[in-house]
Amino acid sequence: MLSAISLPRGKLWLLAGYGAALAVLLTAPLYLSDFRLNILAKCLAFAIAALGLDLLWGYTGILSLGHGVFFGLGGYAMAMHLKLVASGDRLPDFMDWTGVTKLPWFWEPFRYAGFAILMGIVIPSVLALILGFFTFRNRIKGVYFTILTQALVIITVTLFVGQQKYTGGTNGLTGYAELFGVPLRNAGMKNALYFATVAALLAAFLLCRYLVKSRLGKVLRAIRDGENRVRFLGFDPSVYQMAAFAVSAGLAGLAGMLFVLHVGIISPSMMAIVPSVEMVLWVAIGGRGTLVGAVIGAIVINEAKSGLSESFPDIWTFFLGALFILVTVFLPGGLVGLFRQASQRFRRREPAHEHDAIDVSPVLREGNRSV
Repeated sequence: MLSAISLPRGKLWLLAGYGAALAVLLTAPLYLSDFRLNILAKCLAFAIAALGLDLLWGYTGILSLGHGVFFGLGGYAMAMHLKLVASGDRLPDFMDWTGVTKLPWFWEPFRYAGFAILMGIVIPSVLALILGFFTFRNRIKGVYFTILTQALVIITVTLFVGQQKYTGGTNGLTGYAELFGVPLRNAGMKNALYFATVAALLAAFLLCRYLVKSRLGKVLRAIRDGENRVRFLGFDPSVYQMAAFAVSAGLAGLAGMLFVLHVGIISPSMMAIVPSVEMVLWVAIGGRGTLVGAVIGAIVINEAKSGLSESFPDIWTFFLGALFILVTVFLPGGLVGLFRQASQRFRRREPAHEHDAIDVSPVLREGNRSV
């Protein structure tokens, strides 16, 4: 029975903000140069990886410093397809230089774009499942799990650098020509890839929001706040932790594929510890456990990184480091936390108005009496 009709202004403002942000992203090709649009597209790809990390760290309480590995694996999956297309009937150039005479068997399926896209998500997810099985089942968590993810980074980077004849070594994979038969330098293709990145970010955000609002999300937050209590209630925390880890890794792989399409190169340096730590900083600065904060943090920090490096090429890293310190020390809730504090203060000062919430229950009760 209807008891009250109220105007949820907070939700309306939130929806209006989402709509405005989406409108800005969709119209970006109209007012940004090709160079700026490419930078924005790269930032949006990073935002997808940040979303996955926020799902794992912000909602499950598991800090990973190895997400650069999953990002890089997705990037290499797409780069292998692009490299084979660019090479045609010949072997990739770096294989010729290292004396390889026949295309390795595990490269062969990457001739197909669909397989490459699928593997860019599946391979990181499966690797996360395997790692999660041996760690979460043995109740390895906290700083010990973080150290293990760093070890994963070192092992993977060393493997990719050492197997130069298969991976391109420190130079990585570059020299791409086309995708789906269309040159990557084509203006129409660049716009199409940008809109595809926007769509992927929107889909990733909706997926993560659905997960955190579902029963799974409630269990993940319970594990974050008290894992032993969840176990005593009859749940197996390791199953939920592995699921969150796999989804997070898959999103990082998707981000890596999009990154390769916009930047045109992938190398072991993108899987190193520094990129993995930067992903954590995006989430922390934007607002851990908010999803939208992860997106904002990734975009703002990378745009600031680009702008500061252009304006102050010699000292831009000092500005960026100062920004990290200020936000971490004085804004533990990140940029989203700062906005929430300002919004709460504004609501306290704002006087109540009759039209903000119209309570119709007395009218309904009076009507029931007359009937």
